[in-house]
Parts: sequence; C-alpha cells; structure tokens
Amino acid sequence: MMRNNENSQIFNTVTLLLSEKRTSLSVLRTGIAIFTLPMSVLTVLVATSRFYDVNSSLHFIIPLLIICIVLVILGLYLVFKSFKRIKDIDHKIHEIKNDVKGMQDIIED
Repeated sequence: MMRNNENSQIFNTVTLLLSEKRTSLSVLRTGIAIFTLPMSVLTVLVATSRFYDVNSSLHFIIPLLIICIVLVILGLYLVFKSFKRIKDIDHKIHEIKNDVKGMQDIIED
C-alpha cells in the first residue's frame, strides 16, 4: 500500500511539472507574439514613409517608437524567462527519472 502511494505521489509530481511546462510554453508563445507586434508596426511605417513627412509627424512617431521598444523588451523578457523555466522543469523531471527506479521506462528523453 505504501509503495503504491509513493508511485502516485511521483506521478502527481511529474504531472504538475508537465502542466507548469505547458504554462511556460504558452508564456513563450505570448512573448513571441508581443515581440513581433512592434516589428510589424515598424514595417508598415517604413512601407508608407513616402506618404508622410517624418519631421512633421515626430509627435506621433516618437511615442510610437517608445511603445515599440517597451514591447520588444517585454517580449524578450517573457521569451527568456520561459526558456529558463522550461529548462529548469526539464532538469527536475530528469532528476525524478534518475532517482526513481521504475521511471526510466516510463519517461523518455
């Protein structure tokens, strides 16, 4: 009975780690989307730059560029944070796999 309870505890731990990994992957996806948004805005600005005068539109362009820089920094932060979190979770799962005798057959690398 005690061994069955330990196995259940280990499987619950691995399930929790895998759900945290899924959450980190969705944060990664969000970070990539936030990172690409300013790039597409700047692409539109460059493509339509012949239709407006930059000097007369500086009061619009400067705040827009500041917002784009903030979004790029936020996107990069989310991407790197999620990469680090995914690496940590994979390391914890690998430790569990090596510590528990019957887990080598169940968990694949």
